Amino acid sequence: MEIIQSGTGINPDSGYGRIDKWNSETTAKLSEHYKDIINLLGEDTTREGLVKTPERVAKAMEFLTQGYNTNPVDIIKSAMFKESYSEMVIVKDIELYSMCEHHMLPFFGKAHVAYIPNGYITGLSKIARVVEAFSRRLQIQERLTMQIRDCIEETLKPLGVAVVIEAGHMCMQMRGIQKQNSVTTTSAFTGAFRKDATREEFIHLIGSNLH
Repeated sequence: MEIIQSGTGINPDSGYGRIDKWNSETTAKLSEHYKDIINLLGEDTTREGLVKTPERVAKAMEFLTQGYNTNPVDIIKSAMFKESYSEMVIVKDIELYSMCEHHMLPFFGKAHVAYIPNGYITGLSKIARVVEAFSRRLQIQERLTMQIRDCIEETLKPLGVAVVIEAGHMCMQMRGIQKQNSVTTTSAFTGAFRKDATREEFIHLIGSNLH
């Protein structure tokens, strides 16, 4: 089994560049399946435009589901610090891209995440990386929202966690009901965010244009 890596080599934490990793054995097996699928759909995988398509799709799927190889708890623990700060910490407008597990079509949007520290904080980029780790899997938005919440809750043990996700689902927009402008919003709260005043402050802040 060979792990093949390609990309810019720039640190992903910087927000620039991308490094892709493929398992050569997995890529080969997926490529054969996608070749069969394309043929079953009535196309000719020997024509020029499609010769390399099965491999490209295989690599794309490995990238889009790379969250299975990431432990979100380890992400938070890698930058976990003692700190007396006990006010709300919000990371909003975190872009997310995921795959609906029912039709394997994309859903994408933004996550807004907040927590109130209780002795420990984590690096701000780690919150975004937790969102990425859970979203790069076959998902449903409801579960994704709770997984992000629970990961932060169980690792940092804060006074409260709040997660809101707004996303558009291609399974509703390009097939099925075909409603192009529909947006699904999900939320999950723990601790202090179950109190009306704290939750309302969070909702107000993620809706404001402070930046």
